[in-house]
Amino acid sequence: MRYLLICLMLLASPALAVQPDEVLSDPALEARAREISKILRCPVCAGETIDESNAPISRDLRLYLRERLVAGDSNDAAVDAVVDRFGEYVLFQPRAQGINWLLYLAGPVMALLGLLIGWQFIRSRAAPTEPAPERLTEDEKARLDRIMRD
Repeated sequence: MRYLLICLMLLASPALAVQPDEVLSDPALEARAREISKILRCPVCAGETIDESNAPISRDLRLYLRERLVAGDSNDAAVDAVVDRFGEYVLFQPRAQGINWLLYLAGPVMALLGLLIGWQFIRSRAAPTEPAPERLTEDEKARLDRIMRD
């Protein structure tokens, strides 16, 4: 019984917040709407798609997206319309253009900078500068020999 419960919990999918009155009658358009909804973020929820969110703004986004699809927009045109209306924040993956290049390049640049700083640190620690050994005078050598013999 316990294993059955564990299997059922693993197979459970997240509950979608799409209301029955939002679902399109055309299954192909509804499938497209669901696909697009997976890449759109709820503006008020942390890390939820508009399909998963129960927020009123997500409902508005879902309805607007379906309006655009019914009007004949392609997937890209529908996403562009949503971005124009609600801003680029609604995209889970920002577009690689304009100021967003900073987002895409910041990670690799920081990683290279970290590697460079780490390499410099290791290199400076690996080669310690030792002072040159001091030379003993003849008197000091004789005295050291006497001490060692005693």
